[in-house]
Amino acid sequence: MKYPVDLHTHTIVSGHAYTTLTENINFAIEKGLKVLGTSEHAPSMPGSPHIWYFENMLKVPRKIKDLIILRGCEANIKDYEGNVDIDSKGYANLDYMLASVHKEVLEGGTIEENTRAYVKALDNPMVFILGHIGNPIFPVDYETVVRAVKEKDKIIEINNASFGASRVGSKENCIEVAKLCKKYGAKIILSSDAHICYDIGNFSVSEEILNSIDFPEELIMNIDCRIIDYLKSKGRLEDL
Repeated sequence: MKYPVDLHTHTIVSGHAYTTLTENINFAIEKGLKVLGTSEHAPSMPGSPHIWYFENMLKVPRKIKDLIILRGCEANIKDYEGNVDIDSKGYANLDYMLASVHKEVLEGGTIEENTRAYVKALDNPMVFILGHIGNPIFPVDYETVVRAVKEKDKIIEINNASFGASRVGSKENCIEVAKLCKKYGAKIILSSDAHICYDIGNFSVSEEILNSIDFPEELIMNIDCRIIDYLKSKGRLEDL
């Protein structure tokens, strides 16, 4: 498959998803994925797991059959200074974090406040990916964010779940983000944001967006498992 990597997936541990980690792993193997990241919501999100869950993630096997499993977290940006709700102890055993804004944790501010929140979050050494930044209820200066992502060698997510019932109105914003990533050479990653195993690896609308603007494949981190090399370059995945 063209995009054998999905780093944004959830299980029943997040409180509003519907399958277990074992079910997600088995489906990913059946679908032919090479890398699956499990990324539960961090503790500030209602229904999410205790911080001990993330501290204990070394219990999750690194590999099952031919599937590499990455231990992640979807951290919540909790203020306009870009602070997240996982500290260094909490992420010590993680491979990566996505940083996202959710209205349950942070109300949308001004364009300047929201932009600062995303840009400052990139200063966290474990935040490698900005999650679903196209949500129209959190307006941002996309050019400023994309340029910061490029400068800090981080990644922007194109979230396929944003084109359904969640985050309605995101598509046009995501097209703008993708165009800016192409313009500035910023890395992106396609994510399913699956809350049930059957959505894992579903990037259908995201692919349509990339194809419509002739997005350069060298900037897509799902291809050829290049996310592994990227994370290794950041000092992670020493056991791979």
